[in-house]
Formats: sequence, structure tokens, C-alpha cells
Amino acid sequence: MPVFTNEETKLFHLQTKNTSYIFQILANEAAGQVYYGAKVPVKPSYSNLMTMEEHDCTNTLSEENTSFQLELIKQEYATQGKGDFREAAYVIQYPDGSRTSEFEYQGYQVEEGKKRLPGLPSSFDDEGTDATSLTVTFKDRLYDLTMNLHYTVFNDDDVIVRSASFENKGDTVMIDRALSAQLDLPDDNYDLLQFSGTWARERHLYRNHLRPGTQSVASRRINSSHHENPAIILARPNTDNNQGEAFGFNLVYSGSFLDTVEVDQFNTTRVVTGIHPDDFSWQLEAGQSFQTPEAVLSYTNAGMNALSQQMGRFYRDHLINPHFAKEDRPILINNWEATFMDFTEEKLMKIVTKAKETGIEMFVLDDGWFGHRDNDLTSLGDWFVDQKKFLNGVGGFASRVHKLGMKFGLWFEPEMISIDSKLYEDHPDWMIQTKGRLATPARHQFVLDMARQEVVDDIFNKMSAVIKDTKLDYIKWDMNRTITEAFTATLPANRQQEFAHRYILGVYQLYERLTQAFPSVLFESCASGGGRFDLGMMYYAPQAWCSDDTDAVERVYIQDGTSYGYIPSMWGAHVSAVPNDQVGRVTSLDTRAKVAYFGAFGYELDLNELSEEEQETVKEQVAFYKQHRHLFQHGTFYRIDSPDTATDNVYGWQVVNDDQSEAIAVRFQILNEPNPGYIRFYFTGLDPEKTYQVNDDEETYSGAELMNAGYFVARIMPRSASPKPLADFNATMFVVKAVD
Repeated sequence: MPVFTNEETKLFHLQTKNTSYIFQILANEAAGQVYYGAKVPVKPSYSNLMTMEEHDCTNTLSEENTSFQLELIKQEYATQGKGDFREAAYVIQYPDGSRTSEFEYQGYQVEEGKKRLPGLPSSFDDEGTDATSLTVTFKDRLYDLTMNLHYTVFNDDDVIVRSASFENKGDTVMIDRALSAQLDLPDDNYDLLQFSGTWARERHLYRNHLRPGTQSVASRRINSSHHENPAIILARPNTDNNQGEAFGFNLVYSGSFLDTVEVDQFNTTRVVTGIHPDDFSWQLEAGQSFQTPEAVLSYTNAGMNALSQQMGRFYRDHLINPHFAKEDRPILINNWEATFMDFTEEKLMKIVTKAKETGIEMFVLDDGWFGHRDNDLTSLGDWFVDQKKFLNGVGGFASRVHKLGMKFGLWFEPEMISIDSKLYEDHPDWMIQTKGRLATPARHQFVLDMARQEVVDDIFNKMSAVIKDTKLDYIKWDMNRTITEAFTATLPANRQQEFAHRYILGVYQLYERLTQAFPSVLFESCASGGGRFDLGMMYYAPQAWCSDDTDAVERVYIQDGTSYGYIPSMWGAHVSAVPNDQVGRVTSLDTRAKVAYFGAFGYELDLNELSEEEQETVKEQVAFYKQHRHLFQHGTFYRIDSPDTATDNVYGWQVVNDDQSEAIAVRFQILNEPNPGYIRFYFTGLDPEKTYQVNDDEETYSGAELMNAGYFVARIMPRSASPKPLADFNATMFVVKAVD
């Protein structure tokens, strides 16, 4: 039983395979955090961990109970106004204007499995065999208002999912803050790992030691953003990929979010995560409820590779659409960087035909197929075909692709509208704008009000018609700007701060309806690349375009950072032309492919512009990826630590299959070095007792030897080489196979 309760001591002990999460009802009838970490035995109480000592100049529970001081107590879901001045998890405004809450424990309920949340992406255990759920209920002392704290234990993945909900049966209240989870830790000796950047350089790893005060990772953009990612890690200073304690946090949400880590005056640490409280409030009337998004928590003492792997298993088994979670993704070619919007059907068919010759499995038609979309000034929202480009419609073109035995994909940007469009001509009020204020364009486009039901209905109907007409296999769902002048005509003035969340709920509703109506269509999320790379999107779209930057070197940094919080099957990675369109860098076709192998693999170029030798290389790459696709997409992923990684010049990745009989690793070296010393590559995740070959060498090696003694790597540019090869941006691959 993963959930142990003691009704006498009001203690709750949640256990996974390797961890314990313990909390207890306190003297004020709120919940207090006791312990989260490596698994400990179940006891009726942990009084030693709940010892309270009275401090001066600190508020107390009452005149009689002076040692109970909330400012010093670890809590489960804290509010404000009662003496705890740290970050609050929730704040409610009552009819008299007060914002002080007193929720008191009422009881709990335990059930097997995990139900999906209506209207929100969420974890699930539909069969009821892998998870146990706990709901702990509290009621406001003065108002007929209930708060539920929800926990689900995913035993085999060492993951706990948390959320909160509020149910009102009395006077109307305003929820001013409702975060998804809080964790109070007893010390501050941690590093914060965050994944930050901007467009074209998303999710770079930054690691800094905690300091007194608050350190936040956040987005106020009504999307999770290129700039910050909801995934964060707290790790002990000595923790690396292979050993040490680490806590992982991630949010199943695609809108504005807040991850705050606060170190107080007593050197304890509080983590809160959820919807960003800026520009958020929610009017809760009698008979209504509000559900927060889910937060994912995970702990390990075996290093950050283990943390990434256990969270990744959880995503695969209990978050991603089961129809695609374990399926191999097709190798695709996208025409965007090959043609942009300047194409005809025949020009595209030349790319399709050449792609078929190389073994590529799907053609994806990007922006420019609809309305009169010859540039980015027009036609967003007009999801009907441009007859000048496709005389027989996009359905006719799709039929030609399908007849070649290839799948067909299509680009949409459903949430957007152009001023120059029939949609704007018919429904100018559907555009997000604040009356009397100048509208702020980005990429010459504006955003539809997804909080309006008629907008969601219209987009669903238009997209459904195209999907049916083309017998579509794949949708690339783009979102190329953030929201400004946030306002909706559907809400009164005192409820406009509900808009941001309602917008996201509208996006989720559209995704839900489309994925239910067309379950065989594979969705890829995109927001100018990585601007909405989050678990909320992954629930509907099992993969996301990792970044608009397709440069192999930059993708090493991006995909390495992304791997801490996500798994390779979740990110799209393509080989594009050189000089690279984003940074102008020239890298070898070999290196570009070896970076892109780690992900949902594809190409983004005109194959006809490659030399015959390069086209043959593409055929070999496609064949190699097909042979090892399942390993790349669904194998256990490791980041390889090496003595070189401190320079940010060398990165190593490895994937291993379930029975450890096969592995593929790549050593990326960004710049060559003069007169280097001997290099060894240290594998990981192999069976120490098995015997392996590397790249079909005649010599064999035990797994223990490859992991502990390492494998010799030849110099990138041998001294005797003539002519001298291009030596920067090098990728050395190792294919490891077990032998009898």
C-alpha cells in the first residue's frame, strides 16, 4: 500500500519504490510537511522531526501554545496572514475584503488509480494498477468553502503528483493565488538548476547555489515561454549526473507560471510552483469549483540521470497520449527552410519524390498553403487552401504524397489572426485587444480570444474539414507570438484577471476535441520552436519542435538542457542546410545528423540541392536511424560526464535499451584543441557482466571495463592527416552491442 495513514496521529506517509513523503495535521488543523527523501520505515509519528522551540519576536498560535510558530514550521500548503511571511501557496479574498484564511482538517479519501482532470491535461492511471491517489479535505472555519489537497503516488517511477482544488457552497469569494504544490525543506544546501534562454537558444542549463531570499523562474507571457521552462531541479552541490541527491519539479501547464525557491532567515527552503499569481484571480461563486494544474515531484539520491529517467518513464507511461507514447515516430522532411512560402505544388513534389528515394517516411507542408499567404502579413485564420498553389486543393496534393507511400503532415497556427484575412473581416471582435488601446503586433499577427467558445468552435470546424480532406497523419501546431493587450469581452471588468487562464483552457479544449475526434493524427507542438515546451502541451502533442534554431552546435546546448526535464521522444530534431539559417554556421552533414538522431528525427532542407554524394549520405543516415530508431527515441537516455565537460566544449549522450544489449553514444566536441592529450570516453548504463563490441571492433570489452576504464578515442585531426580535415564541430559515435 503506497499510502499509509494513522488516524490517531493524523499522519500521512506516501511511499514509492525508493522514496517517502510524509506530512501531518498540525495543532492549527492545517497540514505540516514532515519529510521528503529516501525511503524510511512507516511509524505512527515522527515527533523528533516535528520538534518545536519557541523563538523571540515571532507570532504564536495562541497565548497558551507559544511554541507553535508558523514562521518556523514546515507546511504543506501555506497561506498568508497568520504569521508565516514566506511565499504563500494560496490566497483567498473573502466578501468583507479580508485575505486571511483558516482551513481546518476534515478527513481524507484514498482510491486506487488516477483519474484525469476535466478540462486540464493531467497524469493518469486508467487501469488503476500503477498509482494510488489521496485527497485530504479542509474547510474554512468561517465560510462554506472547502479546500482539497490531491496527491497521487506513482510507485515504480518514484513520482508524486500534487494539485489543489477549491469548492464553494457559500458566499462568493475571489481566489487571488492558487499554486499547485509547495515543498518545505529543512536546510538550504542546494543548487538551483534552471533552464533559461530566449528564442533560438532555449533551455540552456544554469546552476547556482541557493542564497537567502527568493529565486524565481517564471513566465508572465501566457505561455511557458522560450525564456524560462517550468522544469527546475534542486540538487546538492556535489550532485552530478551519476550520484547525489536531487529533487525534480515540473508543471503540467502551458500558461504563465511561477517556480519560486525561498531561503528564509532560518536557512530552510520553500519551493512553490503553479499558475503565476500576477494577472490571475478567479471568482468562485456558490456551487462552483476551481482546480489547479498538476505539479510533478520526484526525488533521487542517485544523481540527475536517474532523476531525468524516472520522470521520463512517468511521462511516457502516465502523461503522454498512450496512442503515441511508445510508438516510433516517423522520419519526416519539412519544407520550411527549403522553400519558406515561395512554392508551387510541383516544386514541392520534387522534394517529396527525392525524399521518398532516400527512405524518408513523411512530408510536412509548412506555412504558406492557405488563404493568399505569400508572406507573413496575411491570411492567418483563413484555413482554406490557396488555389493558386494547389489547383486540386491541398487534399489533392496530400493524395499524391500518400500514393507514394508517404505520410502527410500540415502546418497550422490555430490561435492566430491576420488583419488581412477573411476571418478578421467577418469577426474583428474575435481578436484579443483592449478597447481604445493601440494593438501591439508581433510577426505582423495578432491572437484570437480562445476564451470565447465560438472561437474554439470555429477553429475546430475548419481544422476538422482540412484533416478529413487530406486524410492527415500529422499536424505541426505553431504559436508564433505572445499575448499583449490581454482582455476578453466575455468577462466583466472585475474578472478580467481570469482571462489568461481561460485562454489556456480554451487551447486545451481545442486540443482535446481534435485529439478525440482524430486519434490517429500525431500532433507536434510548436511556438516559434520552443516557446511552449511544457508538459501541458505534451499531454496532447507527444512531441514538440525543440527550437527554431537547427544549428547542430546550438542544438547540442539546447537538447542537453532539455534532457534534464524531458526525454528524446518528446523533442523534434532536424538536419537543415548550411550555412545555417539562424547562425550562419557550417557544420558537417555527419555532425548535423548525429545531433538530430537524439529525438524525433527529420530533415528541413531541399534534398535536390545536395550533391549526389550528400544524397547518398542522407540515404545512409535514414537507414541507420530506422535500424536504431526505437533505441534513440525510447531507450534510456544518459548525459555522459567526462573530464572535458567543465569546459563546455565536450558533451556526451548515450541511449541504452532495456536489456542492456545495445547502446549508442556520441561524443560532441565543439572546437578542436591543439596538441590534445589522450581521450577516453566513459560509457554508462551497461551491464558490467556482459561482453560488448564497439563499432564492430574485433576486440571485446566487459561492461565494467567500458564504464570504469573507458574507451580510447582517436584524435579528431591526426598529425599526419593530409589534407587537414574540418575538425571543429565534431561528433564521434559509438555503437555498442553485446556479444556472446
